[in-house]
Amino acid sequence: MKMLTTAALAAISYVSATALFAAPLKLEPADPQPEALSQGLSVVYNLDENPRSIDDALDALDAARPGKPLLGMDYRDTADGDETLTSGQAHKVVAGISGYVRFDEAGTYLVDFMSNDGLMMSIGGQEVAFFDGVHPCEATETVEVEVPEAGWYEMEGVYFQRKGTACLLMRAGIGEPVWIENESFGYME
Repeated sequence: MKMLTTAALAAISYVSATALFAAPLKLEPADPQPEALSQGLSVVYNLDENPRSIDDALDALDAARPGKPLLGMDYRDTADGDETLTSGQAHKVVAGISGYVRFDEAGTYLVDFMSNDGLMMSIGGQEVAFFDGVHPCEATETVEVEVPEAGWYEMEGVYFQRKGTACLLMRAGIGEPVWIENESFGYME
């Protein structure tokens, strides 16, 4: 038993050290840089499915319809029965999200999200979040990204909420992740 515990601890240490020393994901700025963006993010919804995974949500997006734009990525944990994002309903929500996020300076950022339930998100051509399945409002794994220059970076993702409460938030910062203000998100109308 002690040998198994020691082996398990060694494996966890190796995986943690590998993640810690992995090179940051290099983000690509939008080219050309967009102008005259509206604040928020564009969203399409499918409100007819009951997803349990990212794969289910991706399939459901084939029948998605445009929705009221998101204000940004600051949708804190709701009470059961409250509206999920801007969908107009509380449960069985699949959202396809697109737009841009602005980084005000170049550098190495730590990025994470909180979601309830699933989330897959890419920024600047790199997948920065994958949190599959049904779960309470919890943080994704924190990833390190290299922002080569200040400006707008394309953002695209899929989110789903099955039942119960809902949340969707983003944090990013140099040195430590901090909540991203809604004004840092934009989309083209």
